[in-house]
Amino acid sequence: TESKYRRRGGDVKTRSTELGSAVTGSPLAPVLPASTTGKRSIVLSSETRQELAKQARVTKEERRAQIDERYKYLISRLADGIGLSEQQVEEAIIADDKFQLIEQFFAPSGLKKLLFFYQDVLQQKSNALLRSDGSMNSLLQKKLFITMGSTENITGTCAFFLRTSEKVVTASNVSQEVNFGVFDCTNGNILQGLEFFLSQIMVPALKSQKNWGAVKEGLKNSQIQDFLYSVDKFVGTLSSSRQNIEDKIQLTKVDIDIYISNLQNPSDYITAG
Repeated sequence: TESKYRRRGGDVKTRSTELGSAVTGSPLAPVLPASTTGKRSIVLSSETRQELAKQARVTKEERRAQIDERYKYLISRLADGIGLSEQQVEEAIIADDKFQLIEQFFAPSGLKKLLFFYQDVLQQKSNALLRSDGSMNSLLQKKLFITMGSTENITGTCAFFLRTSEKVVTASNVSQEVNFGVFDCTNGNILQGLEFFLSQIMVPALKSQKNWGAVKEGLKNSQIQDFLYSVDKFVGTLSSSRQNIEDKIQLTKVDIDIYISNLQNPSDYITAG
């Protein structure tokens, strides 16, 4: 690209030919002509792409080396719950930028939950150019990724792991200390997914539970009966809320001007009431 600067002594021409790479020090490919919007498209040189790919491979192999029986337990549960192969789940995990959350989940007094979303996400095409508006060419693809649950909207399947104590999670106790579950929230139907999970999985499991710890009477205990009643009632509330949303119930708009136009004193309000 060429630009001219006016000085008292005449025109001075300057030419920009290459941009240095912040990753490898090698130059980027030549800058393409500016678009009508003033933005440029940039293509990484083959050397830069190769270096980035090399670094990604090294990171993945370092993470793969960390995978022990605890990780394999999580991978196995995810594969069964979502319908992927264990190899697919492993590849997704070691390539995830939130991989360190797994180790934080295993640590003593660590994270209470570990969430995974499996849903359509916008993926940038390889070797994609910047468009004139600065955006990238992208397409929807199914992806399994780790999430904190606060930044991405759930539009597919949510798989979760919950800790049952503050103990460190080890290879020998992972199956006892970690619970696993799945919400099917396809198309963002979170209420339906939660309702199904509670009514079809959790409530039947609770009602068939024989060991209630310190409560020796089990299901005959009045407090446990009250608890199960509350859970059933909550599931019913979820069902009603979902049906109301799906049916899109709307109240008829009423013109109240004829009722309030003649209100002059407290007795008129009482009569109107």
